[in-house]
Amino acid sequence: MQERLNAATADLDPPFAVVDLDAFDANAAELLRRAAGKPVRLASKSVRCRELARRAHGAGLRGTLAFTLPEALWLDEDDVVVGYPTVDRAALRELAGSGPARETVTVMVDSREHLEALAAAGATPEGPVRVCLDVDASWWALGGRIRVGAKRSPLRTAGQVVDLAREVARRPELVLDGLMMYEAQIAGVGDAPPGNPLRGAALRAMQRASGREIADRRAAIVSAVREVAPLRFVNGGGTGSVEATAAEASVTEVAAGSGLFAPTLFDAYRAFTPRPAAFFALPVVRRPSPRAATVLGGGYPASGPAGRDRLPRPAFPPGLRVDPLEGAGEVQTPLLGRGARSLRVGDRVWMRHAKAGELCERFDVLHLVQGDRRVATVPTYRGEGRTFL
Repeated sequence: MQERLNAATADLDPPFAVVDLDAFDANAAELLRRAAGKPVRLASKSVRCRELARRAHGAGLRGTLAFTLPEALWLDEDDVVVGYPTVDRAALRELAGSGPARETVTVMVDSREHLEALAAAGATPEGPVRVCLDVDASWWALGGRIRVGAKRSPLRTAGQVVDLAREVARRPELVLDGLMMYEAQIAGVGDAPPGNPLRGAALRAMQRASGREIADRRAAIVSAVREVAPLRFVNGGGTGSVEATAAEASVTEVAAGSGLFAPTLFDAYRAFTPRPAAFFALPVVRRPSPRAATVLGGGYPASGPAGRDRLPRPAFPPGLRVDPLEGAGEVQTPLLGRGARSLRVGDRVWMRHAKAGELCERFDVLHLVQGDRRVATVPTYRGEGRTFL
């Protein structure tokens, strides 16, 4: 892999980012295989590049799960669900005032305040806006005293969800389009953390218990809501839970995106092994000692709880590690390990990001590689002048 990447980008000066299309395509095919016939909706925040989103859709993924309403309006696609609630008044007014957008964009809600914001933006019975109910999918352990999972929606029980569904049904300016439940504690947490078998066993036990609970609760909630209004889709899951979520009869589609790039946080799963597809190259600019090599830049930590697992990780040459005393720095990143001894000033080091689409907030373009050739250079969202968050 290192030799192929170097050959394909020999004329480029780092820092730059690449995507290996062979790995990207294999990962797309694997996501579809794991979904066993259920549609896979592309999570755009994990790609943030329109050319690669088109490639994923061409491979068989259907629809988009956007992360903001301005992004959804800009994408101008046939089926976009905004994965998070919005209070962006200008974007809501644009949605309410656009017939084509109202036909293709569905916004997320989990409270009456969100419904009021849509009404205030100008949604009318003559031009209703489609909404999706976001339902809490976290797992409450120890009799509800400990919450495990993302703190998303306040809606948890069938009664709470039905109450909001009825409120939507009473408003002619709104149409109930779908329901979403994202089980982050399963889909986004690897069950085999390296070097920590006890934690891995505890995570697997939690995920088994959580999986049983969410499957039963999701089925009951979907059934109850369908007594109020039909649902075009029921969305769930993510890259880490595709098989389990797709197997639920109440789920009509799964969402995924990180599995296309396969960042380092997705190395810690037992059920699947995606091929790393996204890399960035940094130049060696210093040799502070015979046992260390320093690259320019590299301070690209991933979002989430601060920790070493959120730092970029050296991929090539082998035998490198980030200095734990300095981490990945804004202007320099010292690297240690046996691989550092043979590096020279001017060499390049290939890194992997901990998460997927966040890498694209650092680079204007992605260089697309197949085999040992660079076949295209395409803009990221940032390269098109768009930074939505």
